[in-house]
Amino acid sequence: MTNAQLTDRDLAHIWHPCTQMKDHETLPLIPVKRARGVWLEDFDGRRYIDGISSWWVNLFGHAHPYITEKLAEQAATLEHVLLAGFTHEPAVRLAERLCALAPGGLNKVFFADNGSSAVEVALKMSYHAHLNAGEERPLFLSLTNSYHGETIGALSVGDVELYKKTYEPILIRSLQTPVPKDGSEEAAEEAAVALEAILREKGRDISALIVEPLVQCAGYMHMYHPRYLTLAKRLCESYGVHFIADEIAVGFGRTGTMFACEQAGVRPDFMCLSKGLTGGYMPLAVVLTTDDIYGRFYCDYLEFKAFLHSHSYTGNPLGCACANAVLDLFENEKTLETNREKSRWMAELMAPFAELPNVKEVRQRGMIGAVELQGYDFKERVNLKIFDHCLERGVFIRPLGHVLYFMPPYVISRQEMQKLVGAAYEAVKAL
Repeated sequence: MTNAQLTDRDLAHIWHPCTQMKDHETLPLIPVKRARGVWLEDFDGRRYIDGISSWWVNLFGHAHPYITEKLAEQAATLEHVLLAGFTHEPAVRLAERLCALAPGGLNKVFFADNGSSAVEVALKMSYHAHLNAGEERPLFLSLTNSYHGETIGALSVGDVELYKKTYEPILIRSLQTPVPKDGSEEAAEEAAVALEAILREKGRDISALIVEPLVQCAGYMHMYHPRYLTLAKRLCESYGVHFIADEIAVGFGRTGTMFACEQAGVRPDFMCLSKGLTGGYMPLAVVLTTDDIYGRFYCDYLEFKAFLHSHSYTGNPLGCACANAVLDLFENEKTLETNREKSRWMAELMAPFAELPNVKEVRQRGMIGAVELQGYDFKERVNLKIFDHCLERGVFIRPLGHVLYFMPPYVISRQEMQKLVGAAYEAVKAL
């Protein structure tokens, strides 16, 4: 089998996500035969560093022997059973561990299948909890430039026009409040003033504020100061508005702490987790919430207050086994401490970008690095030029328009990071 053979078979039938398929008349489709650590290998024997952890999921790299072992053990024991009326040890253990790791007071876990589904659960649960308490709050609030997924509810509370504009007529009602314009405390405080103005006017109609703590990943890796989260949570409490932390992309050590909201010292009413939860092995998501929220649904069945939301693969044992293995690795390998050193590597290697005339800003939060370019029109599709340049040099990155970024697996070595960042630097320099 060659790359060309598999590509022809693929394009005959597969409609790829987040892709204009006509691009593949000229843009190479990369058939991956195998992967290990940070490396992807195609059918022609070429290797590429996975510089974005395959959409931010492969925390400990591909084909990690320990996660693979635990997945195989679980597959030989119990592959799936419905979580309605049944339970199993991997789900119970995972729920216990997540509640112990999360900010204090998040004691209940609702399982879902993917990040968008987790956001849907949190939105519905927030609205329904208010309703069960006798309040009708039909609006949701989110930050400008935000992204929370692409199912109808999740898309409704996002603010990336590329994804949202087409479906505007069928979305649920939401409002947006300004995201802090940069990473300064002053910008955080200015944005909090704008939030307070909206809450003062509409607060009693708003169920929840949903935010991506510290980094708006799909929103061109925009980053802001933790103080905004502190102020926003305080304001939400004043108006009885729930605070939803969408940690799907930034959770599990990506920003330097286990969960990004820890850096602001806040406990959300709902915390959504997915992506890195299983280390890239299985689709799984969770929503953590409080005993108070849980209690608003706890009733006799005929009172019609129950949260009747489900997925066929809710709490899948295979996914839970992988997630437990991921948490084992965090504990046994002191991942957060190791990542601090690797974050310093990233900062050092990214520094030369700031000297290039076509670079507007270099920014970083933990194991997320971003380089924002300037002077390019959207129609130039500068991202594809960078993609092609890096691919030829054995590096796979997927720039967001004029912003290229690095979110490598945590197992990356210094030499591999040098290759990753160096290829991108040469690409930007050559533009």
